[in-house]
Amino acid sequence: MTTKTKKNVREIAMDLLVAIEKNQSYSNLLLNNVIEKNQLSPIDIGLLTELTYGTLQRRMALDFFLQPFIKDNKKLANWIHHLLRLTLYQMVYLDRIPDRAAIYEAVEIAKSRGHKGIASLVNGVLRSIQRNGLPSFSEVSDLNERLSLETSHPIWLVNRWVNQFGYEKTREMCEMNLTAPMQTARVNLTKITRDECTAILEEDGFDIEKSPIIPEAIRSLKGNLASTIAFKYGMLTIQDESSMLAAYALGAMENEFILDACAAPGGKSTHIAEKMNNTGEVISVDLHQHKVKLINENARRLGLSNIKTNVSDSRDIQEKFKDETFNRILLDAPCSGLGVMRRKPDMKYTKMEKDIERLSSIQQDLLTSVAPLLKKGGILVYSTCTVDKQENEDTVKVFLENNPDFEGDLSLKQRMPEAIQPLITGYDLQIFPQDFGSDGFYIAALRKKV
Repeated sequence: MTTKTKKNVREIAMDLLVAIEKNQSYSNLLLNNVIEKNQLSPIDIGLLTELTYGTLQRRMALDFFLQPFIKDNKKLANWIHHLLRLTLYQMVYLDRIPDRAAIYEAVEIAKSRGHKGIASLVNGVLRSIQRNGLPSFSEVSDLNERLSLETSHPIWLVNRWVNQFGYEKTREMCEMNLTAPMQTARVNLTKITRDECTAILEEDGFDIEKSPIIPEAIRSLKGNLASTIAFKYGMLTIQDESSMLAAYALGAMENEFILDACAAPGGKSTHIAEKMNNTGEVISVDLHQHKVKLINENARRLGLSNIKTNVSDSRDIQEKFKDETFNRILLDAPCSGLGVMRRKPDMKYTKMEKDIERLSSIQQDLLTSVAPLLKKGGILVYSTCTVDKQENEDTVKVFLENNPDFEGDLSLKQRMPEAIQPLITGYDLQIFPQDFGSDGFYIAALRKKV
């Protein structure tokens, strides 16, 4: 009986790239599935992650480099294109892999996947690049277009950001989006202190740094915190530092009644519940049953009994609760996600400008729906993980114009961690990925007039 040949990491990476494009699936989800299925070693997991994310991150630049060397790329099978991108990524952007090794592996994959002619084509293209060198981005005269190609961000997005933030800020953001995000976690202060949690993790061989931004947060410089005993026993939650700011903005007090209107998978709900010291009640609402299940699982793991979940569309939330029920409301609205592209690099190529139009309408509907449920004097926090002004400042401005019983809450600054306060001048805050190396994130605090 013949045993099936085990695929090497580069072939697995190529299959992943094909699957991500074909199924329009998020790279992070598919990558995790593939790692589990193939039972890869930690070294192979590191290489697979680097190859997959790196090739995705740089796709437009790689295509720009390949274009002069592929005469008729429309006739190329999809997997060949991905194999060439993957190999060129190693040759151009990875120092530790010699070109000859990367080319040899590509030719071997082409032989096993296709036939001798395909292997010859792959070899020919890669050797030509080796001999002749790469085309230069300086050949592109338009600054925005050059930035688009250099950093692999669609031209519509670069143009939009340059209009909103200026060229320099856009360039910084595009370049930051090409870097790997750091894993951060929030220590569950109802169970353990940050110092105690750090000591436990360091004893287990983790390289931990205390967050300079969030008092209860830590950064993992090496190792996956989700695989730790500390995570299993509810001492911490994996969450980005920017996302942790939402609970600070809300400022929930013990024994209050709180609504988290778009709550899954529960990172912000559980943070609010912890800040309330497991008192009062957090009603966590989400549209999907399977996502609400995640909130319940997280709450159980963290030992939080003050979270109650509800499967519902928050646009119809007034059918479930009376007006002026909640002390505070968090609306972490569905958005384009343009602030988290480092985590989901494939997102750059699937989002369209019309998506932002559609989402800003949904965001407006959600704000209008939850607003009556807030008590007079209560705080409504609107947040997104995007940087786009139409989804952020403009959405809030329209809401305030249409709801004169609300005003911007100028006490937001007082509730935020010290490191963040210099960024706040009014009732809202825009964090860019390059500010702290965290996700792009927007927060606005609104108060219902008494």
